[in-house]
Amino acid sequence: MPRITDYDLYEVPPRWLFLRVETSDGRVGWGEPVVEGRAHTVRGAVEELMETYLLGEDPHPVSDHWQAMYRGGFYRGGPVLMSAIAGIDQALWDLRGKAFDAPVYDLLGGPVRAKMRVYQWVGGDRPADVGDAAAEKVDQGFSALKMNATPEFRRVESPAAVEAAVDRIREVRERVGPDVDIGVDFHGRVAKSMAKRLASKLEPSDPMFVEEPVLPEHNEALTDIAAHTSTPIATGERMYSRWDFKQVFEQGAVDVIQPDLSHAGGITEVKKIADMAEAYDVALAPHCPLGPIALASCLQVDAVCQNALIQEQSLGIHYNEGSDVLDYLVEPGVFDYRDGYVDLPDGPGLGVDIDEDVVEERAGDVDWHNPVWRHDDGSVAEW
Repeated sequence: MPRITDYDLYEVPPRWLFLRVETSDGRVGWGEPVVEGRAHTVRGAVEELMETYLLGEDPHPVSDHWQAMYRGGFYRGGPVLMSAIAGIDQALWDLRGKAFDAPVYDLLGGPVRAKMRVYQWVGGDRPADVGDAAAEKVDQGFSALKMNATPEFRRVESPAAVEAAVDRIREVRERVGPDVDIGVDFHGRVAKSMAKRLASKLEPSDPMFVEEPVLPEHNEALTDIAAHTSTPIATGERMYSRWDFKQVFEQGAVDVIQPDLSHAGGITEVKKIADMAEAYDVALAPHCPLGPIALASCLQVDAVCQNALIQEQSLGIHYNEGSDVLDYLVEPGVFDYRDGYVDLPDGPGLGVDIDEDVVEERAGDVDWHNPVWRHDDGSVAEW
């Protein structure tokens, strides 16, 4: 019986943490456990979980390991612990797929699709020059885009600030036409007092969805916001388990959920969240502004979920300074995007081969933190 014998953690640019798990029979599994801006903290959680629960154990009972890591702690949940579990879970599924010489999605019941639609980011944190950027990405073959709706936004904003957001999105719609989908990310920057107004005013541009219209701690406001717009509402990147999602499913106000495969417990948990969503007629669009291991994990779940709508991916995103998704792959062609889609990876496990030489070369102390924004009066603004 194989045993987990060793593991390594690599902080790599631009802001990722990779986990390498090795077994006694020579297999290697990869995971991506990280909270953007809290890589050092998650690293400590991964080390504690690996040392406490996994070293010396048989890697194959992935579901049991998940339960032990989650239920073995009296205090559980939240971004740090669930992200640590997520990356370990990815690595264990990678090992299991390699043991059976099959993609993870085959072990989850087999694919319901041959390829997955993806979208491309435009515009940066403070959206600017979005019209040209959007037209360029459409020319490259993408049929769906996503952009931030606003920069800093006060609890009650001026008509000019609202109209500036409306104008930016209208410009993108005019440049790309009606055949391209545009997701609009409020990023939790907009208080509920303004989310209703902004969502309503964006309707003429026909967004694909408005994302995170309020912070997840104010999810009770989603029902009221949904009553003010016909645009689908998406949320979930800062929700970490099926128990976090239970409330929004019961509310009936959310149309698209966006759990992150590196934050919400990994493949094991997100598959369960997706199945819950399907029972409520809610679509799945996993959050993934991260690296190649996280993206490969997303595609394993997308492959087997009928309600998977579209997949975020971070190639060329504004965060990826110094390194990008394809840099760490032996075969970058696994993520070739054609006509707005990517084929499902068909290799064993997660279906990607990580270039260990590049990982070793670039690994170091990656000190990425999101900026702290402030309003004109000096108070801290939501980023």
